[in-house]
Formats: sequence, structure tokens, C-alpha cells
Amino acid sequence: MSAPQTFNTNSQTIAYEVTGTGPPLLLLHGFPQTRAMWRPMVPGLAEQFTVVSADLRGYGDSTKPTSVQDMSFRLMGADMVNLMTALGHPHFHLAGHDRGARTAHRIALDHPNAVDSLTVMDIVPTEYLLSNMTTRIAQAYYHWLFLAQPYPFPETLIGHDPDAYFERCLLGFGKASLDQFDPHLLTLYRTAWRRPDTIRAMCHDYRAALEIDWGDDAADLDRRVTCPTLVLYGQDGAMARLLDVPARWADRVSNLTSKPMPGGHFFPDQVPTETQGALLEFLKSL
Repeated sequence: MSAPQTFNTNSQTIAYEVTGTGPPLLLLHGFPQTRAMWRPMVPGLAEQFTVVSADLRGYGDSTKPTSVQDMSFRLMGADMVNLMTALGHPHFHLAGHDRGARTAHRIALDHPNAVDSLTVMDIVPTEYLLSNMTTRIAQAYYHWLFLAQPYPFPETLIGHDPDAYFERCLLGFGKASLDQFDPHLLTLYRTAWRRPDTIRAMCHDYRAALEIDWGDDAADLDRRVTCPTLVLYGQDGAMARLLDVPARWADRVSNLTSKPMPGGHFFPDQVPTETQGALLEFLKSL
């Protein structure tokens, strides 16, 4: 990964990259990845947008908080709003995958005037998922419960072979094979997730989901995201098999567009060209 720029906010250091010119577009990665996941798409997006890709706190080259309280989506989101404001973008388009999508949803709720459009990739709202955790959902998304176990139990088990665990995550949330992931990006992901402080922070992310984010979202059930919203989801992934993804967003946003994508949960890695195209099509329509 190239040397990132850094921004200090909320006692955290956020690593980010900026490419292109035009309206600002912030891209947020998910678990267990880094901002590098967007690199195949950035050149095409940067022809029309100022693209900012950033590592969430706890991930990649950003600071690794040592407390669960510091890994909430609300605080992750505040980091990014502060970053974009410092870059001269008080409002911006916003797209995220997985944990980045959950952070983006929280940004759209907490900072509605900052978000011109929202794109979430392969998630349903956090509150819905946790409040409706059926046996089948728990089986497919067992990592939510495993990673949330008290420190240092999951960290110890993962630390014995991080590649084995996190590669299983890449393959286990939908139909995928390792050869569908760019080899260079896989190397970057492995470098990041092998760090003990990254493993701890990612576990804290999932602990915070149960201990903090669930309550934050439950308190906001009467609020809707008001900006235009695109929901992309892997047509072969566990989320699509278990849930009607667009329907789960229908009462959470005011202006909804949805589209199934080829592949599973990690369709941005599996089909980056198609993902870039779907995002550009949506943004051009606004």
C-alpha cells in the first residue's frame, strides 16, 4: 500500500488517499479489509469525482483503539465527517461496503446535511439484523457473535493463524474463491490483519456493535435517511439468500434504489468493474 496521508481527529489518526477532481465521493471499506479494496475502481471514479478512500479507525493504517467504546459506528462516522470537512468538503457522496456501509448509514443519520447521497453494499440495517438474529442468520454470520466474545478469547484463537481465519471470512459470507481476489490486494489485507492490534480492534468493532451500535440504531428507528440511497447486494451471498435486502431498507430511507450484483458478499472485490459501473450509474442519475 502506498504511503497514505493522515488526519488527526478525535484522538485518532486516520489514513486516507485522495484522487481525481469533481464532486467529493468518500469510500469506506469493510471487514476484514482496508481502503485498498477500492483501488481497482478509483481510476474510473476519479474521472468524474474527487475520490477519498480512508481506513476506518481500527483498520489498515489508521489508529487502533484499545477500548470497545472507541469502536462505535458513531465515532467512526464522526472521524470521516471531520476528515471530509478538513479537506474542504462539508458535504459529499458516500459509499461503503460491510462495516463501512454501517458507518455510512450512521453518518447519514447523524450528519444528514453532510451526505448528498448514500450507497450501502451488502448489508441490512444493524438494528434489524441483531433484533432478528434467527438461527440461520446466526449460522451464516456467526462471526458477529464470535468476535464479540470477551477479550482475549477470539484474539487468541485468531492470532494462531490470522490468514486461515480471515481468508475463511472472505470465502464464507457468500459464493467466492480466493482466485477472485486481486493477489496484490490480498497481500495488503494479510499484512494488515496479521497485526495483533488490528485483530483486537476488529473484535472491538463487533463488540461495539452489540454493546453500543444496536442501542444507537434502536433509538433512531423513527428516523429515515433522507438523501438518495442506493442499496447494492450480492445476489449469491448469504444476506440475499436469507433476507429480502431491499425490503429491509424500505422503511429506513426515503428515496431508495436497489440492485443485485453478481457474486457474494465481497462482490466489490469479485466484480469491481460492475460495482464501479453501478455506483457511477446511480451518481449520474442524481
